[in-house]
Amino acid sequence: MAFSVFLHRTDSIYDDVPSERYQFPKQYLSRAKLSEGDWIVYLEPSKVRDTKGYFAIARVQEIIPDPRNAEMFLAVIEPGTYLDFGDPVSFRDSEGLLERGLLNAEGNISGRAQAAVRPLSPEDFVRIVERGLGSDTDVLPRIDEAANDDGFREEQMPYKVTSPRERVTQLTKRAVRDRNFRKNVLRVYGSRCAITGLKLINGGGRAEVEAAHIKPVEFNGPDIVSNGIALTGTAHWMFDRGLVGLSDDLEVLVSRQANDADAINSMINKTGQLLAPERQADRPRFEFLSWHRENCFKH
Repeated sequence: MAFSVFLHRTDSIYDDVPSERYQFPKQYLSRAKLSEGDWIVYLEPSKVRDTKGYFAIARVQEIIPDPRNAEMFLAVIEPGTYLDFGDPVSFRDSEGLLERGLLNAEGNISGRAQAAVRPLSPEDFVRIVERGLGSDTDVLPRIDEAANDDGFREEQMPYKVTSPRERVTQLTKRAVRDRNFRKNVLRVYGSRCAITGLKLINGGGRAEVEAAHIKPVEFNGPDIVSNGIALTGTAHWMFDRGLVGLSDDLEVLVSRQANDADAINSMINKTGQLLAPERQADRPRFEFLSWHRENCFKH
C-alpha cells in the first residue's frame, strides 16, 4: 500500500466519479495497484481553466477490471472516505512544488509529473493535506453548535499530528468532515441561501447559512458539494422535513401538505429556481435529488 496522486479533469473523457470510481487504462495498472487499500490525492491539471489544483482525498477500496470496457480498469473508492479539501491546493506555491517527489537530482520537474497515476511520498501527502484543510475560522459553527465536537471548538488548540498515518486517522472524524463540507458548500454558493437568495453575515463576519446534505449522512449520503446546498436555518428545516424539494431541473417545489404554502412561496427567490453554482460539477446530482423527492419530500 502507498499514497498516490490521481489526475482528474472535470471535463475528463474517462468515466470518473471521483467520490465513487476512477477509470484508467492498463498502462497505469501496476501503479494504481500500489494504492489499493490506501489513500489518494486528486489533482486537477494546471492546464485546466480555473483549476482546483489538489482538491480532494479518498481511499481506494480495490482495483478491478471495468465491467463496461474491457480495455479499462477502475479504482473503486471506499464509500464514505472521499473528502473535498476546504482549501484547494495549488500545484506550486511561493515555496515551490507541493510534490517534492517530482523533482529530479538537478531540482527540476521530472517526467513523472505527466503521469496520471503516480506514487506520493508520506511527507508530500501530509504537506498537501495540511494545506487542503487550511484555516476554518471563517466557517466554524457558532459555539452552541460546536458543543459536542470534541476537540474542535473555537477555543481548542489545534491538534498536533506526528505522522502521515495519524493524519489519515483524523480525516475520518465526523467533525472534520462536517467542517470541510460546510466550507466547500458555502464557497460554491457564495454564502447565499440557494432557495431564498438571502446572504446573511453575523457580527463576527461569518455566514449564517448552513450546509445541508440532500441525501443525509445517516442514509449514506456523501460529503461532496454535489450532495449539498447552502440554506438558511428555516429553509434547511423545511428541506429536511420535506416541505420543500427540488425537481431535476432545480425548480423549487412546495409540498401540498404544507399548512401555509403561500408563506413558503413568498420566501422562495423570484426565479423559483435553486440559485445553483456556476460549475456544473458543483450542482446537485440527479440521484441525490431523486432520493430526496422519493424519501423526504411530502407530495
